[in-house]
Amino acid sequence: MITAVSHLARLARAAFVLAREGVFAFVDTSRLPLPARAAVRAARLIERPARVTAANRLATALTRLGPSYVKLGQFLATRPDVVGAVLARDLESLQDKMPPFPQDAAVRAVETALAKPLPELFASFGPPVAAASIAQVHRAEVAGEFDRRAMAVKVLRPGIERRFKIDLDAFTFAASRGEMISAEGRRLRLVEVVDTLRRTVALEMDLRFEAAALSEMAENSRDDPDFRVP
Repeated sequence: MITAVSHLARLARAAFVLAREGVFAFVDTSRLPLPARAAVRAARLIERPARVTAANRLATALTRLGPSYVKLGQFLATRPDVVGAVLARDLESLQDKMPPFPQDAAVRAVETALAKPLPELFASFGPPVAAASIAQVHRAEVAGEFDRRAMAVKVLRPGIERRFKIDLDAFTFAASRGEMISAEGRRLRLVEVVDTLRRTVALEMDLRFEAAALSEMAENSRDDPDFRVP
């Protein structure tokens, strides 16, 4: 029961943000049951005057809700069968950009993962040069025998695994209820949609896969003087 209440609280917060950004203005209520129609009408009462174009309202709301929702939006951009062609096109503009987390948190994460003090690992470790929903990238150097070699170090956001698990569990909760009360939800296989997103995120969080892909790219481009993979 506590878990269900927790999911409902998180989903209620998300619904509030979506309502404030005016996202429910684009919901086609003609195929919804009467209680859902009433809920959409109530949600529209609290929407604020649009500060962005209609096409950007959903992207703005998802960005406000955080990394899990940004990933959900990017995933749904590839599923017009679920959200419709118009919303899918709108979501294509959703950018996976987030403010960087503090440098000291990145240093702690690297030292914990590699079980060594940072000075023993890198000759230099700079501030983040790019930050997204799951991780951020730092420019670093390792000391060689005669010179230094530049590297790109990707660091997961602190606590991001737990954050995604909580949000994805809430998505699964909502999807399962949607399938229970709606034939359309069952047709779209909403739980399967969330499960696919969960697997995708798990792969993105395992940076070993990305490192392997970069190693392969470096091998394939090693004879190209104009292209170098860190």
